[in-house]
Amino acid sequence: MATATACCGQPGRGCGPGWDGDTGGCRSGTRLPGAGQGRVDIPEIGQGVPGLPRAGQSNFGIMNVNPNEFGTSLESTVYSREEQDNAILNMYMERKSLVLQFLQSHLSPQLLEHHHKKVELLKKSYYYIEVLPSRVILRDQNHVLISTDIFQIIDPWRLQRMKRVARTQTEIQLVLLTDLLEQLQRGREELACYVETSDVVTFLSKWESVTQKLSDLSELMNKFLSLQVPGKLHAKHRLVSHADIKGTRIPNIQLFLSTKMPVMFDRKESVARENWAHLKWFTENQESPFEQYELHFRLLKHGTQTEVGQRGILEVSSNTCVVCDLLPDRSYEFTIRRAETYTLVYETWHDTITLMTVSSAEDSRTC
Repeated sequence: MATATACCGQPGRGCGPGWDGDTGGCRSGTRLPGAGQGRVDIPEIGQGVPGLPRAGQSNFGIMNVNPNEFGTSLESTVYSREEQDNAILNMYMERKSLVLQFLQSHLSPQLLEHHHKKVELLKKSYYYIEVLPSRVILRDQNHVLISTDIFQIIDPWRLQRMKRVARTQTEIQLVLLTDLLEQLQRGREELACYVETSDVVTFLSKWESVTQKLSDLSELMNKFLSLQVPGKLHAKHRLVSHADIKGTRIPNIQLFLSTKMPVMFDRKESVARENWAHLKWFTENQESPFEQYELHFRLLKHGTQTEVGQRGILEVSSNTCVVCDLLPDRSYEFTIRRAETYTLVYETWHDTITLMTVSSAEDSRTC
């Protein structure tokens, strides 16, 4: 992932002494738009003091001034200029430090890399529609209260429509996460470039634009973090009809998106022998041992009729599996995925590994 680095030398990005506070980018070889307006003027020592003559000029209006008093006044004026210069420099250093602290704490290269990995993980995850409450209390024909699974009273066609809405919402959410992360990366590069290339006067004259940029990036980061958590789904129509529950009050049904992490092979523990293979997989978080998985396998190259049948799907409720009756000295492709359920709405990625069985002369162990 492109991390925040110095902007100099990047194609398409200038890196000069100025920064456009309106567009947020560095501008090469030009002064900031409006940099001369409202700029902080730092008078140079020796340029002259308003109300006093310059060196070499005569002014008969001060002929009667005491020389000692005049020297003291001029010395205090010089000191006041030095104090002004120091105050401006201190302000510059303080504000520059604030920007650098923001970049380090909120937009550091390490943090952006972490977010990039998280987004890639979310793209590979499984998304489900979750219905609450999961069970409701209904009366049967004899007016006896019974606990009923919520899916028994939800209209299947209406639920399928909501699953399509959930899939679309998931796709949009993943696109937004990618776009927001790219904006955060660009914002870091622009701020870092501005801090590195702007002089004291330029930096202070555009401080209002800098603070606005910091505020915008903070808002983007908050939005980015909130989108990592699947949100609530809003149903425009009732999922349960009055006829289905025979006059019982319709419960307040809420729909949510939930996420499960992708399943990945443990490539160190997954091995193949002469006529069998041992596969092991894991997820990023610790899950229930009763999770259901599907292990797909197939022979990559086949020629005889016997080899054509070398494929299958195994349903597994643990994180390991041994596949038997394989052919020696052949390459097999294994794919692991979560078992499909009624509430699954989005999945696009499954982990795949290729293992080659050994010849009978190399391994005598059998399945």
